[in-house]
Amino acid sequence: MRKPAYSLFIFLQALLLSSCAVHNGLISNREARRNNQDVQKANSQSIAGYSPYTSLTYIERFKVIAIQEMNLYGIPASITLAQGLFESGSGNGELARVANNHFGIKCTSEWKGKGYYKDDDNHNDCFRVYDRPEDSFRDHSEFLKRPRYAKLFQLDKNDYTGWANGLKAAGYATNPNYPQLLINVIQKYHLDQYDRPETDVQKEKREDRVLTQINDNALMAHKDSVNQETTANKTYTVVTGDTLYSISRRFGLTVDDLKALNSLPDNNIKIGQRLVVAK
Repeated sequence: MRKPAYSLFIFLQALLLSSCAVHNGLISNREARRNNQDVQKANSQSIAGYSPYTSLTYIERFKVIAIQEMNLYGIPASITLAQGLFESGSGNGELARVANNHFGIKCTSEWKGKGYYKDDDNHNDCFRVYDRPEDSFRDHSEFLKRPRYAKLFQLDKNDYTGWANGLKAAGYATNPNYPQLLINVIQKYHLDQYDRPETDVQKEKREDRVLTQINDNALMAHKDSVNQETTANKTYTVVTGDTLYSISRRFGLTVDDLKALNSLPDNNIKIGQRLVVAK
């Protein structure tokens, strides 16, 4: 069966900076508490109606969506359920109860939703907040559509052992025992009963679809990074001794061009002023 090429994935991985949690180190304890109170207030109805899960009731509650995600993306349902059980404390952990976050996924640079702050690897780490638990499961699948996880989607969608080891190798978790922890949960609760084999044709179609999405996401992220860098390089900050004439000469512009780019009514500029210096 044809195997997709990964040279582009490797190239893009080298170009892209790893995503880091937004707001980390930039939010005070007071702001974090106020934000968390807002999140708790917004989710007060679901929190008030919460009843503790057992591992078995958790599996029963989320097995259908885990199977749906498997059929869409190729991630074994057993892996999704095992990670949910492990990361959320069978749905009883703080993040799962308050933020509907069952996989401990943190706020990254592309995250536009709400955040919930909690000490983890760093003080006041920002974790994603979801409206429903189902949204957390979908975002877990989307989160794995990153270049570093691309090879996992070549595995059979019932190869939970390969996925458990592959997640660790790709950097999903720092715990050296993470693969065995997932495998133990899968075997204890027979979660592999929810996994489904696929034919070679089905697998190839799924690979093409998912890996194309991963490739497109990586290219878009790279373009955004390049655009941000290009935009940054198109500006200049005025320092002591600068004049519009000297700046225009430095960047190959006329004074009129420089004034037009920055909508300047006259030749007056100030130290620290940021000017656009490229068309």
